[in-house]
Amino acid sequence: MRYTQVKNLKTLDAFREHVDGLDIALPIADRVEPNGVLSTPISFVDASAGTLTAPNRFAILPMEGWDGSLDGGITDLVRRRWGRFAASGAGLVWAEATAVRHDGRANPNQLVMSDATVDDFAALRRGFAEDQIVGLQLTHSGRYCRPVAAPIPRTAYEHPRLDGPSGADASSVLSDDELDGLVGDFLTAAHLARQAGFDFVDVKACHGYLGHELLSAHDRPGKYGGDLMGRTLFLRNIVEGIRRELPDLAVALRLSIFDLMPFTPGEGHVGRPVDSDGSYPYAFGGDGTGLGVDLTETHTLMQMAADLGIGLVCTTAGSPYYVPHVQRPAFFPPSDGYKPPEDPLVGVARQVAATAELAHAHPEIVFVGSGYSYLQQWLPEVAEAVVGADDVAMVGLGRMVLSYPDMPADVLAGRELQTRLLCRTFSDCTTAPRAGLVSGCFPIDPFYKEHPQRVELAAVKRELRTR
Repeated sequence: MRYTQVKNLKTLDAFREHVDGLDIALPIADRVEPNGVLSTPISFVDASAGTLTAPNRFAILPMEGWDGSLDGGITDLVRRRWGRFAASGAGLVWAEATAVRHDGRANPNQLVMSDATVDDFAALRRGFAEDQIVGLQLTHSGRYCRPVAAPIPRTAYEHPRLDGPSGADASSVLSDDELDGLVGDFLTAAHLARQAGFDFVDVKACHGYLGHELLSAHDRPGKYGGDLMGRTLFLRNIVEGIRRELPDLAVALRLSIFDLMPFTPGEGHVGRPVDSDGSYPYAFGGDGTGLGVDLTETHTLMQMAADLGIGLVCTTAGSPYYVPHVQRPAFFPPSDGYKPPEDPLVGVARQVAATAELAHAHPEIVFVGSGYSYLQQWLPEVAEAVVGADDVAMVGLGRMVLSYPDMPADVLAGRELQTRLLCRTFSDCTTAPRAGLVSGCFPIDPFYKEHPQRVELAAVKRELRTR
């Protein structure tokens, strides 16, 4: 089935009519008010660091560039990207996934926080405005570790559907002792992040990486599996260690608040679920079928986060590896994906609704939402509506700011959108890394249009079309 592209919905009424026709709930404002709710400051309270205040309601989400040095260091491409984020006008910048150890990287060019890189990170941090809040996402890639050319997966448990595609087996499962050691690695990286001047660190628990996978480790024996207390022990040990050792560093959490079973290309290359027997126990925030959402455990985890003094949570969903249509709704699939099995606006609405449920139930936490880029020219109207209804405190922008980093500044100033810069979800920023190239907006950003790897990317896409 071919869906109506958002770019072809030329008026707000046409957009509303299309949303209504999909029978989804997606808040849409009639207009974006100058100096309105998106321009208001927002504060979150951290148990250790106290109150931190962002000057507006836009945040930039963490995105890996696949463009660090082979030893995890900062390059000119990293500096360019971070510099554009600093100039974006967003009140909060949630800086990209940074590995806590070299063998925990998701790609050979992922950034690593270490003694060798901390000074360069500090220089990056100094490039932001004084009133911008800037944090650093700390991660171990777990199942998706690829510190060299070939994958070297390290997993939370044996997974009947993901082990094969990721190259994992029983020997890939991390022991309790190894996880204990990783807690120490996160604490070491947090010390260095504080030294570099970051306002907070994020203990990453999303997108199928280690911190997320542990949340569904029902069958894992030992202290890091079983019930929810065991499945959250890794996260809690890291947060408690940071609280103990770094009392002036805030801690945040980026969480896949729900997950579905893996999808695979089906007839016509349209995504379909890998199972149809109605049972899938491996989705945190899922309803047990693999196809529905149940936030019961997510609510419990949010209460745990509040008890740990975490005041800032960024919501996302699923994984880009096995359910990309859920994690980042797009009209055009990435090279290793499939055509969307639903209108991508359904995926946007799913994330908006789940985040709103959490935001209203846990008002002590400031929530940053995700999944908005597919809204394209109507993103500001939805942002105005969801923030105005307290369905979310901040609107997070991902792929959109690769092509259009000034969108927050333009919206806040009441300027018309530069529609030629809008992300149209071509997915080249994903297809390129899947081919071992750097990530950037090759179709729209003039810099990447002229980048030498654009020629390589074009060749990759031509080959994919002939398969």
